[in-house]
Formats: sequence, C-alpha cells, structure tokens
Amino acid sequence: MNKRITLLPGDGIGPEIIDQAVIILDQVAAKFGHTFKTEAKPAGGAAIDATGNPMPDSSVAACRESDAVLLGAVGGPKWDHLAGELRPEAGLLRIRKELGLFANLRPAVLYDALRNASPLRSDIAARGVDILIVRELTGGLYFGRRGRTKGASGREAFDTEMYNELEIRRIARVAFSLARERRRKVTSVDKANILDSSRLWREVVIETAADYPDVALEHMYVDNAAMQIVRDPSQFDVLLTTNMFGDILSDEASVVTGSIGMLPSAGMGETARGLYEPIHGSAPDLAGRDVANPIATILSVAMMLRHSFGLAEEARAVERAVSRVLGRIFRTADIMSPGMTLVGTRKMGGLISAEIILN
Repeated sequence: MNKRITLLPGDGIGPEIIDQAVIILDQVAAKFGHTFKTEAKPAGGAAIDATGNPMPDSSVAACRESDAVLLGAVGGPKWDHLAGELRPEAGLLRIRKELGLFANLRPAVLYDALRNASPLRSDIAARGVDILIVRELTGGLYFGRRGRTKGASGREAFDTEMYNELEIRRIARVAFSLARERRRKVTSVDKANILDSSRLWREVVIETAADYPDVALEHMYVDNAAMQIVRDPSQFDVLLTTNMFGDILSDEASVVTGSIGMLPSAGMGETARGLYEPIHGSAPDLAGRDVANPIATILSVAMMLRHSFGLAEEARAVERAVSRVLGRIFRTADIMSPGMTLVGTRKMGGLISAEIILN
C-alpha cells in the first residue's frame, strides 16, 4: 500500500511527538511492506511566525491532496495576545472545517498496567474503562455566531450554540455504526432540560436510533455524565455528544485513564481521509526537554491505519506494542508511579517501535 500523509507538527511538543509517530509509521511500513510518504507543513503558532496565518492555504492544499493528516499540537502563550481569528487554535478549526471533519472519535482506554496511574478508586478501576467518545466537530458553540457589543452594563460578549438536523443525524449515525462494532450501546449526552439545541439533539438522535434497533440508546444530561465518568466509567460504551460537551468530557475521561498523554483522536468526514491527533495541548513548558509522552500520538497513528487505510492488523500491532511496553514497566513522567522505569519521549518511542518489529 502506498499512502501520502501530511504532517502538521505545530507548536511546543508537537514536533517531538510527531517525530516519534513517523518512526512508528516507518516500522509498520517495513514490517508489512507498505510505503508511507510524509510531508510536513506549518500550522498553528509556527505558521503564524512564518506566514502570519495559523493555517496557510498551502497547508490546507497539502492536507486535501493527502490520504490522511497527522497533527501534533498547536498554541501557546506566545500567541495569546492575538485576535481570535489569528490565534493558533483558529487554524485547527479551519482545517477541520475545510476537510469536512464532522466526527471526532476519542477512545479512552485504561490499560491494566496503568491502573495505579488512574485517580479512580482501585475497585472502580478494576471494572475497566473502554469508552469511545463520538464528538460532533464542526457545529455547535465553537462555530456559532459570536461577537462583542457594548450595553448598559458595559462590555458584552456572546457565543451562539446552534445545531441543525443534518449535523445531528450524521454524527448520530457514526456513533450507532461504531457501537455495532463494540458493545452495542450509545449514551447520548445533552442538556435537554435547559437548552433548545439539546432538545433538537435528543429528538433527532431518537429518530436515528430507529434505524439501529440492535443498539441500545440511553440519554444523560452532561452534568450527570461528568459525574458518572468518575463514579463508574465501565457503564459507558459509545458516548455521543456535542462539540463543546465532547471537548470537556474527553479531557475528563483522559484523566481517568491515567494521563491526557494517553488519548488519541480521529477527525473523520464523508471520505476515508481523516485528521489524527493527540487530544492534549502543546505543553510549551515541556518542549525540547525529551519528557513528553508520545503514546497518544502513536495511538493516533494506529487509528489512522485502521480508519483511513483499512489496515486493522497493522493498527493492532501498534496497539499491542504500546501495551507490551507499558507492561514492561516503562513510563514517561506523566504516568510515572513507584517501582516503574522513567523514560523520555525518544526512548518511549524507540521501545514501542522495537516491539512492532519483534512481535
């Protein structure tokens, strides 16, 4: 198989973790006889510094012409003074919109070897955590009408939460289809007791569920869902929710699994081309110190192999390699616990790469 991948290393630790992802891709290619051609393009703060634009047209064009996109992380305090549309995060929103990536898949899995790194009580952690969060990605509060005005009480600001039936139905179909490949349960998270947009969300999800009679559907308010992720995450299979709620809940779920450095994600649309990225930020305080956890990015590579390229065996090889290295007590600083062996970014990537070849 020959595939072209556009790399968007971005800012902070982004280039370091992307370097480890490329090593993993090279090992998979060598073992299974594929060719993966990668090309790096500027994005985020690095693109602002180089071009004045957080997502230059040339980067967008490269992403459109590739078979998949792998992103590191964007942002940092260096660019916080810029207007909203010029900040690094605006580039991320743009590429998601340009590529039509309306579905964000965020698996949260607690590895047995990392139970001690989870803040969950031991008996709760023992029940296991395997949640697939399906987050709507191109609608809702992050893309609604926004602005600032002056009123009788001074400055005012507004952001509008808006969803239409098409947006809700297509993300619901993604969630129900994926649930069929898992444990056949969807928990739809909203705030239908307060928000009109959530009431429409719930109506359309119920209508869509009729096409998936083999999948159980339950509804949960977002505040209760946040509590239940801590109280008993084993109850969840596929968790379907809006853009903002999914952003918040997936970060909460990442802590349950031991570290935000463990969670990959995939942005998918109508085509096989997707954008893959760890859910953590750019962590500029860690940049250049060889201490960042590359596992979320490496697992994002596994998601790319599975969802964009249809290479399930190769994806499992990467995931098994991660599990074996963790089982051999190697840890980066964010998942370190007593009795474990501390390693840096490059060492962790190298260990996982070696496991791919050996097993």
